[in-house]
Amino acid sequence: MVSTIPLDDKPKEACGVYGIFSFNGEPLAKLVYYGLYALQHRGQESAGIYTSNGQQLQGKVGMGLVNMIFNEENLKELKGNIALGHVRYSTTGSSILANAQPVVMTTKYGPIALVHNGNLINTADLRAELPNHKWQSTNDTEVIAAHIANSSAPNLQAAIIETLNKCRGAFSLGIMSLDTLFAVRDPHGIRPLSVGKLKDAYVIASETCALDVVGAEFVRDVSAGELVIINKDGLQSKTWARGVDEALCVFEFIYFARPDSVINGRSFHDVRVNLGKYLAKEQSVDAEMVIAVPDSGIPAAIGFAKESGIPFTEGLIKNRYIGRTFIQPTQAMREIGVRMKLNPIRDSVRGKKLVLIDDSIVRGTTSRQIVRLLRENGAREVHVRVSSPPIMYPCFYGIDTSTRAELIAANLSIEGIRKYIEADSLGYLSLRSLAKAINLPRDRLCMACLNGDYPVKLPEKLESLKLFFE
Repeated sequence: MVSTIPLDDKPKEACGVYGIFSFNGEPLAKLVYYGLYALQHRGQESAGIYTSNGQQLQGKVGMGLVNMIFNEENLKELKGNIALGHVRYSTTGSSILANAQPVVMTTKYGPIALVHNGNLINTADLRAELPNHKWQSTNDTEVIAAHIANSSAPNLQAAIIETLNKCRGAFSLGIMSLDTLFAVRDPHGIRPLSVGKLKDAYVIASETCALDVVGAEFVRDVSAGELVIINKDGLQSKTWARGVDEALCVFEFIYFARPDSVINGRSFHDVRVNLGKYLAKEQSVDAEMVIAVPDSGIPAAIGFAKESGIPFTEGLIKNRYIGRTFIQPTQAMREIGVRMKLNPIRDSVRGKKLVLIDDSIVRGTTSRQIVRLLRENGAREVHVRVSSPPIMYPCFYGIDTSTRAELIAANLSIEGIRKYIEADSLGYLSLRSLAKAINLPRDRLCMACLNGDYPVKLPEKLESLKLFFE
């Protein structure tokens, strides 16, 4: 039977949100296409764009990458001065076309389109509150849209706020009506969302790199618990939730966000270089060369090399022309996935005592294959250093780790992990140094996957998953 295997062993993010409101009526679909292209790393399963011309919403969604779904012809058909787009990786809801976004729904306030980055932890309860709704998908985004549609509030803004107060979990949203673009972050600000400005338009995006690609100037981050309203009157802001602590996902800094993005005034590239520097201070090693698992491990490897004085070089080359999974032709070739994606530079690794820098280890399978690959190509020693603490707990806010059973650090000691991945030594960054490298207080970061401290109280059924194998 033909099957597919993963090409990496990384946490997978939920999705990317992008929207534009133009004051001059210019078509925006192509700009949203470019923005989604810049956010493609946040989701590769499906993508969609909807636009509003003031009279109707029109759009297209599909399975696959942005450039597989959209072309010159179908983008020209999407006309209007408001546009909303999305790239998706599934957490709640399976990877099927019905779960692709934007979710479009008819309401008494007019049609709306909604996109979501994050994950609700009370989806089942919210679905149960609407027993007469005919559900079209299994995702939590439709649940949010359906509650807005079924609100008794006097206007759309009030219906949105009423619905937001029912939602629990992580949610950065873009919502489009016929004449308004809304941007929302949950009370803890777990997932990022930014606002940018073009000459005659405002842009919202999950990351600032997607503002840069269209030439938009970064204005500010959407605040935790804020509703941004953009219409013909300009940009307005309303705080809909107060009194809770900010808890930005720490893995945005470690892995998810593109290194050329910025949040809270911090460059993700600079933070990752700092992670490597702190890692070198805490987990020093006698070695001759620092190499990285590309591309995400490179900034930390640069920092490790600077701090340790051990030279950094490219030791692994990444094939950037394959997706996250590929067809496994035979059981005998089950390790071909890593070889398809990464290939050592023999002259760089042969005979060397290497420090291999990676940003995280989830299941450990890919790490073991990379260590073996380096040894097969002549590496004398392979010392693995990880620029994050061990991932010990599942995430319920938009990362695809649902039980502790699939997390190697929840089931093995560091020495046990070292033996499993067949490294000569293994070292992780500490929680304390992680917060120092990010330069934010620990109580302003969500570190639930690292320390089990969940900023949004979990329902009982999810609490049992958290404790599974504990």
